[in-house]
Amino acid sequence: MNAKKFTVIGLVAIVALFFYLGMNAYQSRVQTAQDVQVKAEQTRLVRMHSPVFGPQNAPVTIVEFFDPACETCRAFYPIVKNLMAQYPDDVRLVIRYAPFHQGSDVVVKLLESAKSQAKYQPVLESLLAAQPAWADHGQPSIETAFKVAERAGLDLVKARQDMEKPGMQAVLQQDIEDLTALQVTKTPTFFVNGRSLPSFGPDQLAALVAEEVAKVKK
Repeated sequence: MNAKKFTVIGLVAIVALFFYLGMNAYQSRVQTAQDVQVKAEQTRLVRMHSPVFGPQNAPVTIVEFFDPACETCRAFYPIVKNLMAQYPDDVRLVIRYAPFHQGSDVVVKLLESAKSQAKYQPVLESLLAAQPAWADHGQPSIETAFKVAERAGLDLVKARQDMEKPGMQAVLQQDIEDLTALQVTKTPTFFVNGRSLPSFGPDQLAALVAEEVAKVKK
């Protein structure tokens, strides 16, 4: 009985090991394919319209494909801010939009209208802080997002007018075209000086940023 039990346990362990190795191999292939694509499509990482935090001429650029309704994007925002505070002269953040969730396209336009009023960062941070109140993935409350933006200082009348301009849709369409070409399928997706994370996580992001900063300090 014990022998049979150990045999079953052994077989389960072997299957689990092969599954783990298979998943690692698959993820490695996916990352390699994306890295090749990104290298071929470098101009798609940053556009003239992209919001930028930090020094414009910083030698290290974090590109984040971001969805304002994404909980993980919300969780990573202070992490990225801390990295920028750690390297204030060396790192900049470029925001690209990946409106995967329902209603996110409208909130992206709201953010872009805030940029034209020089209110981008306070509106962004207010929307992220209030995300649980408006970003229900099944039924997002976009009007709540508008109220949050207004409390952050946005002129809603002007914002609504700006959101109807053709340029707003052009910005959104360009970012969607770029994320498709770069094989971005989830948010947040980070690139540091064009390099993707070896695996997803805050420590991996911090390590890659530190590595790129070290290169420019040599």
